[in-house]
Amino acid sequence: MKKPRGLILDGSILDGSILALALLALPLGAAAAATTSLPYQRQALELFRHVIALKTEIGAGQVPVMARYLADQYRAAGFASDDIHIVPVGETAALVVRYRGKAGPLKPILALAHMDVVTAKPSEWQRDPFTLTEANGFFYGRGTLDIKSGVVSITSAFLRLKAEGFVPARDLIAVFTGDEETSQSTALDLAQHHRDLIDAEFALNSDAGGGTLDETDGHALVYELQTAEKTFASYTLTVHNPGGHSSEPRADNAIYDLADALKKLQAYRFPVMWTEETREYFRSVGRRTPGALGQAMERFAATPLDHDADETLNASPTYVGMIRTTCIPTLLAAGHADNALPQTATATVNCRIFPGTAAAAVQETLQGLVGPQVEVRLPLAVIASGPSPLRPEILAAVTRTVHRLYPGVPIVPVQESGATDGAVFRGAGIPTYGVGENFIKNSDDFSHGLNERVPIASFYTGLDFWYLLLKDIAGPNPQAASRHE
Repeated sequence: MKKPRGLILDGSILDGSILALALLALPLGAAAAATTSLPYQRQALELFRHVIALKTEIGAGQVPVMARYLADQYRAAGFASDDIHIVPVGETAALVVRYRGKAGPLKPILALAHMDVVTAKPSEWQRDPFTLTEANGFFYGRGTLDIKSGVVSITSAFLRLKAEGFVPARDLIAVFTGDEETSQSTALDLAQHHRDLIDAEFALNSDAGGGTLDETDGHALVYELQTAEKTFASYTLTVHNPGGHSSEPRADNAIYDLADALKKLQAYRFPVMWTEETREYFRSVGRRTPGALGQAMERFAATPLDHDADETLNASPTYVGMIRTTCIPTLLAAGHADNALPQTATATVNCRIFPGTAAAAVQETLQGLVGPQVEVRLPLAVIASGPSPLRPEILAAVTRTVHRLYPGVPIVPVQESGATDGAVFRGAGIPTYGVGENFIKNSDDFSHGLNERVPIASFYTGLDFWYLLLKDIAGPNPQAASRHE
């Protein structure tokens, strides 16, 4: 075991919250036992319990309930009703809260998260996904990692700063969308129809970036500052057939034909792609990653077309998306009766498209792969965005914040394999940076999966992360205040 990393304990950093920093040097269990000793931690834990209990998955109608609950917390903390906006869109909603700063030429800063979660089936979980549960050094529940922890951390920072009487040098705006996991309609609605509520110089997104812990001893390995993300596109692959009676089977069968098409997809790899950003990422992280994986990262950074490096990275669910476009089947539907030959079989294939590649080009590749007997369609419009320029003052503010909590941890810009509402805001002309608050091992990341969880110590440190970052980047004499011309 390596020694716990030392901490820079400066009372001026957290205005008396030195204990929160000191907890980071404790073993996980000890940290978990001590973390609710401060009022803002107790308040955040209560917020977390409440929002995890709300079933904000698609079709449940609970996102507006969560928005109203959070709005009440902001109102009770002294935020004016005129600065709190619940914006309904269909069955869901967005919440926008403005923290008034000093009047002046500086445009606001957005702090982003989303209230909705991926559907969770309680029968498949070990614990109720909609009850916050503490066990084994983790908080368990749907949304603990993706991304109600971000909602709570941003809210906690706003309430905490407000209670201190902090006046930022510019307005801060919390934006919590309501359908990031599905159609992203709330983010699009804000960008297209409520620009006055969210117009900003840049956005900080809790739903991207974040820290990685070492798989062996759990020390903080690297912090990823996200500046770009892949394009999300879901295609349908459909086979049609005349069908017939199941007692009279025929050689062609819609389900068999679709299965054959999916096997072709399984065997196919999109070409290796890279940017200078991804090469630098692998160069930096590879030096700190032991074994064959770290060696492959360094070889890829040096020569992206290295076959052996491709094989190793392609086998890693964490890193395969950083080196190519990926397409994977996620849903199946077929047949209409158990005593009839299927007339239609459809698979949904979700693709994460490397920046710079058009969704139409991927559709063309899929069609050529599966053949003319399979119809390939793209039912919904695609949200694509280019990278946000890495502004030195934002990098500096993030670095100062991370190093106050995890001294010496390298800060690495990253293009993420996932997709977030950040693409909507980038597309609307608001540069967006993923600055997730959580540090977690790759092997503990079960977002979108069963038994989703976040380390308890990471949750509490995340509260301080957003508090410190917002205070740094929007303080009375902010070092990240000037706009680039």
